[in-house]
Amino acid sequence: MKPKHLLPLLSAAVLISACSEETKQDEMDGHHAKKHEHHGGHHDGHGHETHSANEYMHQSSTEELIERFESPERDEYQQPEKVVDYLGDLNGKHIMDIGAGSGYFSVKLAAAGANVIAADVSDEFQKALKKRIEENNIDNIELRKIPFDGPKLSDQEVDMVLIVNTYHHIENRPDYFSKVKKGTKDNGELVIIDFFKKETPVGPPVDHKISKDLVISELKKAGYTEFDVNVDLLKYQYIIKAK
Repeated sequence: MKPKHLLPLLSAAVLISACSEETKQDEMDGHHAKKHEHHGGHHDGHGHETHSANEYMHQSSTEELIERFESPERDEYQQPEKVVDYLGDLNGKHIMDIGAGSGYFSVKLAAAGANVIAADVSDEFQKALKKRIEENNIDNIELRKIPFDGPKLSDQEVDMVLIVNTYHHIENRPDYFSKVKKGTKDNGELVIIDFFKKETPVGPPVDHKISKDLVISELKKAGYTEFDVNVDLLKYQYIIKAK
């Protein structure tokens, strides 16, 4: 990994809860087109796309990003209640939310009874989420600052790893997700949510999106062998469950 090629994220980033929602939020708010670098280029798993994705994202302040991540516009297309319901009974499960950012999904997973590790590379997002946790007296979210090259999970530590709109921020993805797999219990799963690689009212430009087929191909290299792909639950995004 070359951390110098990345800037701290979101959830959205690596990590931080995705900058994809932020990109099209700009469009809806009339601020779009600072640059179309957003999700960076070749999607070859070697880091080129992560460089421009993070650069684009951090043209905005942490406060601006949080406002976008937590906006009603995002709720409309992200359908978090549907997503949490789709994930099944989460009560008592240990879940890592990679690219937790503002805690958009972390707090919802916690409300569903999960023990959540809100993971991010960004000190600023971790600080903001810490304040949110304290203000709302949430006791089942653990903050975890993670490096750029791995999830910092102990072997078989969690039942599930969730990564929403953040996959493209990660370099050397087969290597990264082999570490994710090692940190997930034998009967656990990885869940990836990201935008269809086509024109949509929200999300990054088409040439910056990563297709579900490429995601599956890279996850196979990481050691995953079972895949459940849902293209119907969300209007603009696919969901991949991998084991």
